[in-house]
Amino acid sequence: MFKVVFDTNVLISAILFGGFPRKCLELAIEGEIELYLSKEIIREVEGVLSREKFNIAEENLRYIISSLDSIAKFVSPKSKLNIIKKDPQDNKLLECAIESEADFIISGDAHLLELSEFRKIKILKPADFLKQYF
Repeated sequence: MFKVVFDTNVLISAILFGGFPRKCLELAIEGEIELYLSKEIIREVEGVLSREKFNIAEENLRYIISSLDSIAKFVSPKSKLNIIKKDPQDNKLLECAIESEADFIISGDAHLLELSEFRKIKILKPADFLKQYF
C-alpha cells in the first residue's frame, strides 16, 4: 500500500471542489492508500478553510478537520528542511513525507512539482498519480 502526503491545496480542492483531488482523498477514505499528515499541514488547511471567501460555518470546519484526523495517520517531523527557498512553507510537506517514509507527495504546487522527486519520494499532481497508479 502506498504511503502518501497530500498538499494543502489538494486537500482544499478535494473538500470543496471534487475532481481528481477528491478521487485521491476517496482512496485514503477507502483504505487504498495511507494518508499521512502533520499538525502543521492540518493547521494550514484549517486556516485556509477559515477564510471568509469560503464561508464555512465553524461547526462544519470542526467536522472537516475531525474527519481528516480520522482518515490520516499523523507524524511529527523531527527535522526541519530548507529545500524550497521560494516558498519555505512548502518544506513542511517534505518533512512530513520523510518522517512518514512516504512514497508520494500529491500536490498542485509548482515549487514542489518542479522537484518531481525528493529522496526517492515522487511528487505528482493528483491526475498524474491516479493515471499512473490507479
